[in-house]
Amino acid sequence: MQKIRSIPLLAALLGSVTLLPLPAFADSAAIRDAALKDEVAMAFTEGLTTEVGPRPAGTPLEARARTWAVDRLKALGFANVRAESYTMPVWLRGRDEARVVSPFPQTLVVAALGNSGSTPEKGIDGEIVYFPTLADLEAAPESAVRGKIAFVSHDMRAAQDGSGYGYFGAARRQGPSIASRKGAIGILIRSIGTDHHRVPHTGVQMWAEGVQPIPAGALTVPDAEQLVRMVSRGQPVRVHLTLTSRTLKDQPSGNVIGEIPGSDPGAGIVVAACHLDSWDQGTGAIDDASGCGIVTAAALQVAKAGTPRRTIRVLLAGAEEVGGNGGRAYFTAHGKEPHALVMESDFGADRVWRVDFKLPQGQEALGARVAKALAPLGITASRLPAGGGSDIEPLVEAGIPVIDLQQDGTRYFDIHHTPDDTLDKIDPEQLRQNVAAWALTLNEVANAPETWGKN
Repeated sequence: MQKIRSIPLLAALLGSVTLLPLPAFADSAAIRDAALKDEVAMAFTEGLTTEVGPRPAGTPLEARARTWAVDRLKALGFANVRAESYTMPVWLRGRDEARVVSPFPQTLVVAALGNSGSTPEKGIDGEIVYFPTLADLEAAPESAVRGKIAFVSHDMRAAQDGSGYGYFGAARRQGPSIASRKGAIGILIRSIGTDHHRVPHTGVQMWAEGVQPIPAGALTVPDAEQLVRMVSRGQPVRVHLTLTSRTLKDQPSGNVIGEIPGSDPGAGIVVAACHLDSWDQGTGAIDDASGCGIVTAAALQVAKAGTPRRTIRVLLAGAEEVGGNGGRAYFTAHGKEPHALVMESDFGADRVWRVDFKLPQGQEALGARVAKALAPLGITASRLPAGGGSDIEPLVEAGIPVIDLQQDGTRYFDIHHTPDDTLDKIDPEQLRQNVAAWALTLNEVANAPETWGKN
């Protein structure tokens, strides 16, 4: 594999795109127009969320989703459809309850974070110690935290590119371990979300090495703001917290794979990935049933236009939500196969507005052709390098080229990881625009005449 680098100054390339040789394969306009009328993506999303529903990793519900997906891919005409299994530890939610005991007794709405430690069945009582940011918790002396329930807030705002999630999400990902190290008996965080609905955002957090797990929960944004107001009154605030859970060892999970076989086995594989699992509270429509519907429908649109040169492999990964187990299992099983390029859809179903590239040196022409095909959909090429997502991360780290089709994330974190993640949040027109963007990109990549890397 050649050293991978991002495409610099792609806008300049687009200005001379008419000078680039165009390969003789299906007309982009025809593919785009057909994809904008697609019905497969919505049918897939509706079927998965209705006939299976929530799909927590490593549970019988996720297993039922694999069976459903295998049957659906076969019915749609994919080849080499199979489930590939692995085992993993599984954290299971119990009861999630919180209430203010004093000085202003009332109920709070909370959800345990993934891998939360468990309270006793009767719960725990503790005084709240409030930190406006994660940095404030990190800076606090142990004496301020020990024996109390830490409460961490943040100031995440909506953004089209979802960029706040990486920074503010640290309150969820690292906050529990920091609080435990300082002697807290539990931690509550403001949900990592941008809504003001009274629904909590769950999500995984991993305990740092050597850290004792403690109960860890996310309050809804309105409840977190309510708790801040109580603390501001200057009186000690005590909360009764019940977060029961358990962890099981060696539970079955797995990936589902289907292929559109290419005409040139030596040209490599193009992976179109999503994840099949979801959190337990909603039905996982935007995260990530819609992503699986998009990649499935797009691959079929390319197949309808003719046999592609490269094999297109859809990867419906398991156990993404709890740490990317499916992506790692795929790499273990298939990492040595000749992958030409990888892509992932895991940011909802609102319209694609930007495309990012990380292509091999010398493949600027391919990037320019993709950008030209996407332009009529209102998608602009950026100068930022593509990074992929959890389900393809091991492949990207191994140097496989990647293209990111960036979706509008303005409302994504209103819904993400909540009971509100349901089918009604999918906009059919925007979903079809995603299918068109994916179909055009897969068509260009799968049929590109160039050879790169080890292919």
